[in-house]
Amino acid sequence: MKHVRRYTVALVSLLALLSLAGPGLAPGGRSRAGLKVRRAVPLAAARSVQEEPTDRVSPDLLELARDPQSAERRVRVIVQERAGLDAVLAAQFGREVESRGRFDTLGARVLELPARLVERLSEQSGVRFVSLDRETSGFGHVSRTTGADEVREATFTNLTGLDGTGVGIAVLDSGIDTGHAAFLDKSNGLRVVKSVDFTGEGITSDPHGHGTHVASIAAGNGRVARGEYIGVAPNANIVNLRVLNSRGTGRVSYILAALEWVYQNRALYNVRVVNMSLGTEAVESYRNDPVCKAVRKLVDAGVVVVAAAGNNGKDSSGQKLYGAIHSPGVEPSAVTVGAANTFGTDARSDDGVASYSSRGPTRGGWTDALGVRRHDNLVKPDLVAPGNKIIDAAAEDNYLITNHPELDAGVSSSDKRRMMYLNGSSMATPAVAGAAALMLQANPTLTPNLVKTLLMYTAQPLAGANMLEQGAGGLNVEGAVRLARLVRRDLSALTPLGAPLLTSAVAPVPQTTIAGETFTWSQGIVIKYGYATGSDLVTAYQKIYGLGVFASDGVFASDGVFASDRTLLTSGVFASDHVLISNGQPLGGGTVFVGSGVFASDGVFASDGVFASDGRLEADAAMRALSAAVSGDATKAPPPARETETDSPE
Repeated sequence: MKHVRRYTVALVSLLALLSLAGPGLAPGGRSRAGLKVRRAVPLAAARSVQEEPTDRVSPDLLELARDPQSAERRVRVIVQERAGLDAVLAAQFGREVESRGRFDTLGARVLELPARLVERLSEQSGVRFVSLDRETSGFGHVSRTTGADEVREATFTNLTGLDGTGVGIAVLDSGIDTGHAAFLDKSNGLRVVKSVDFTGEGITSDPHGHGTHVASIAAGNGRVARGEYIGVAPNANIVNLRVLNSRGTGRVSYILAALEWVYQNRALYNVRVVNMSLGTEAVESYRNDPVCKAVRKLVDAGVVVVAAAGNNGKDSSGQKLYGAIHSPGVEPSAVTVGAANTFGTDARSDDGVASYSSRGPTRGGWTDALGVRRHDNLVKPDLVAPGNKIIDAAAEDNYLITNHPELDAGVSSSDKRRMMYLNGSSMATPAVAGAAALMLQANPTLTPNLVKTLLMYTAQPLAGANMLEQGAGGLNVEGAVRLARLVRRDLSALTPLGAPLLTSAVAPVPQTTIAGETFTWSQGIVIKYGYATGSDLVTAYQKIYGLGVFASDGVFASDGVFASDRTLLTSGVFASDHVLISNGQPLGGGTVFVGSGVFASDGVFASDGVFASDGRLEADAAMRALSAAVSGDATKAPPPARETETDSPE
C-alpha cells in the first residue's frame, strides 16, 4: 500500500508568542465549557473607534526607538508610504537615512536609520506606517491520505486526470535543487520554469534544504520509489523565489520583493498559487503588517496565497500555547494551514493536530483612538494538513541533513533521488497549495475566496480538536476538487447575491471516502471570530466570493451581537462567534470552547493551555520551532520505501 503524505499546517517561523500564565476571569464569574474568560474593555466603547488603528510604528520598533542605549543603533525598517516621501527624506533627514530598496507596486520601501529618528520619521506626512525589517525563517504518504489520488491516476511518469498541468505555483523559500528527479515533467523537461534570488547570495539552488522539500510536497512528480512520494499537483509548474538564505533565514524586505515580483509577473508564468512555508512573529495588526498587505494585493488580483500557521503550538514547559499564529498567516485573505499528525496511516479516523502546530487566535494588535491596545483575535488556522514526519525531496548536500543526519530517509543513494524527513506547518502548507492548483486546473475561473471556501467546506472536522487548532478540519482534496468542478464559470462582480453557484441543480453528497473510510465534510467555514454554516455556502452565490473583499466582511459584531451582513451573505448562511471543540461532525457540532462575545470584546481566555497576551515571542521560541521541524511529534510514521537498482535509471 502507498505511503502517502497527509498535511497539517504549522507556521514556519522561528519565534513563539509570549505566554500569559494563569486563567482569565469570566464575565460575571461564569466559566464556559471549562474555559474562563474576561473582557478587556467594556462593549460600550464606540465600535468605530475601536476598529480604527491610530499607531504608526510597530510596538517592537517603538520599544527599540525609545531605548536610550539603542539611540545610535542603525536599524532597517519597512516604510509604508504616501505621496511626497522623497522630498521629506531629503529635507528633514539628509544623509542619516539611507535607502535599501523600494517596492513601488506595494507602496513601500526599505530604509536604514538611527533608532532615535524612528518616531520623527513616523510623524512625517509621507509616512503611513513604519515597522522593523524583521528576520523570517522556514522549517520544516500525503497524496493518498489527502484524497489527491482520488482525482487522478498515476503510473510514475504518466499521469491522467488532474495533475496541476499549466498552473504555476510560486514557492517563496530557501531555493530549489533543480537537479532533483522530482521536478521533471512527463517529457523529462524541467518544471521549475523560473528562479530568482532575493537574498543577495546570488544563487537559486537550495543549500539549506527546506525549499526543495516544500516544493516537492506541492508538485513532486512521484518518479522516486515507484510513486510513493508523489506530490499533490505533480505536473504543476514551479516558480522558485529564493527569500531564505543558506541558513534558512531572511528578511521581510526579501519577501516583499518576491511578492512584488509575483504581482508583476503572474500573467507571464500563470502564477495562480503562492506557497509561503515561512513567517515571522505577528506584532502589528494585519491592517498594518506590510507582508499581509502585499498578500492581500495578490489575492485581490486573483492569486491564492497559502501560508503556514507556525510551529509554536507549545510553550517552554510543553503546555499548549494559544495565540501564536505567525505573519503572514494572520492575514484574513490568506489560506492559513496548520499541521496534522496522521500517525503513519492513510486512514483518517486516527488523525489529530500536531502538538507543535501554532494555534489561534491571531494576536497582532493596534492602538485605537482612545489609546487602548487591541488585538485582531481572528480564528486561525483555516484548516490543517499532514505535517508530521513527511518524507520528500532532499537537496544535494543540504545544511539540514549535514547537521541532522537522522533526517535522511535512506530512500536512495543517488543525490538526484534522495529523500528526507521534515515536520511542521511548512510541510502542511504545500499540500494545500497543491490542492489549490488542482482546483484551479479543474475550474480556472475560481476566485481565491472561493478556493478558500471550498477547501474549508469540504474539510474533515477532527474529533477532540477545537477550531483554534484545526480551523474547519483536515484537508480533503477529493471533495474540494469535486465541488470546484461544479462551480459555474460565468460568475462575476455583477452576479447577484443568491444566484445559483453550481451548474448542478443540487449540491453533491457532502462525504468523501479515503482508504476505505467515509467521513462527512465540515459544511462550513471559519470566519472572523467564529464560523458560518449552511448549504447556501455552496449552492448560492455569496458576495464574499468576489475579488477585493474579505470573507470576514460578511459578519460583524455590534453591541455584543455577532451578525451577518445580508448585503454580502444570503439568509441561508448562519454565523456564530462561538469557538467549538469538534465532535467529528459538521461545523456546529461539539461543545463550546470560547463563548460568544469574547474575541469581539478583546477578551482573554485560557483553558487547556496558556494564552499569548500579545504578538511577542519567548526568547527560546526559535529553538522550539526548529526542534519541531527536525523531530516532530514522537509518534508512528510510515517506514521509508527504499529504492532498488531497477528503480533508479541513472
